[in-house]
Amino acid sequence: MISLSIPETLLEKIDRKIAEKGYAGRSEITRQALRLYLTEDLNIEDIEGEVVATITVIYRENADRRRIMESQHRFSGLVSTFLHAHIQEGFCLEVIILKGEAYKIEKFVDGLKQNEDIVQMKTCILSQK
Repeated sequence: MISLSIPETLLEKIDRKIAEKGYAGRSEITRQALRLYLTEDLNIEDIEGEVVATITVIYRENADRRRIMESQHRFSGLVSTFLHAHIQEGFCLEVIILKGEAYKIEKFVDGLKQNEDIVQMKTCILSQK
C-alpha cells in the first residue's frame, strides 16, 4: 500500500474518468496508469532480443517520401505492415509495425530520426521481458 498526494484538480479529473470508463476505483485507475507509464517508458537501446514495435510518424505531405520508403525497404525483414493516412491539410501519418531484433529496430528508428521532414515520431515497444 502507498499513499499519494494529488492536487484537487487532478483528482477531480481522475474521478470523472473512473465514472466514465467504469474503473473499480482510484486504485485500479492508478495501477493502469502505472502499467501504461512503464510500457511507454521503455528505451529500445536497453532491450535485447526480439520485440514488436509500432512507430507512428507525422510528416509534411510534400516531403520526399522516398527517404521513408527507403528505410522501410532497407529493413523490409522487420516491417510487418504500415498504414498511411492524410490527417489534415499538409500532413500525413504513417503507422509502421515492426517485428525483429531490438538492435535492428533501433537502427530503423535512428534512420527515421535523421529525416527533417518528420514533424513528430512516437515509438511503442512490446518486449517479452
